[in-house]
Amino acid sequence: VWFRRCTHYLFIVVVAVNSTLLTINAGDYIFYTDWAWTSFVVFSISQTLMLVVGATYYLTFTGVPGTATYYALIMTVYTWIAKGAWFALGYPYDFIVTPVWLPSAMLLDLAYWATKKNKHSLILFGGVLCGMSLPLFNMVNLTTVADPLETAFKYPRPTLPPYMTPIEPQVGKFYNSPVALGAGAGAVLACTFAALGCKLNTWTYRWMA
Repeated sequence: VWFRRCTHYLFIVVVAVNSTLLTINAGDYIFYTDWAWTSFVVFSISQTLMLVVGATYYLTFTGVPGTATYYALIMTVYTWIAKGAWFALGYPYDFIVTPVWLPSAMLLDLAYWATKKNKHSLILFGGVLCGMSLPLFNMVNLTTVADPLETAFKYPRPTLPPYMTPIEPQVGKFYNSPVALGAGAGAVLACTFAALGCKLNTWTYRWMA
């Protein structure tokens, strides 16, 4: 039993660390000022998927509503630690990510609790709620940050690879509502990744059997 539990917790730590690293990289859109809306859509979706797969895995493993929010808290703390190093290097404090994942993870917990721990309802309802909500909270996060253009010129990124260098302004490329587009795509894809999180839990049990 102890080996099974340790293996599960090890998987949780690995998933949390990797999802946090991917999310940190995804949050870098603040400096791609010419690609603001396009980047916002893409990175909102990536953050949604990284959150939902780990939170669902953790939630179905414990079977206790509330652990998805706890998982989001782990991601938040990891991100604060990682970006705290950036703050020490001179980046503005408001560039450190605010806890945008917590409300969306709470919706996952709510769907799981309200449907009496029904896994399929978690995948469908929880996935849709999480996918639709995170782009909204992410935009709230973005509005709390200092002016992106001013920040980009004040804190240049000389290590930006050539293929990521903006060529021409792309604001509004994905229509005029990046939140709506991110929420629509996120609602569909988050269900798939919620199912993946549940399946990872099943595979882990089978592997340890």
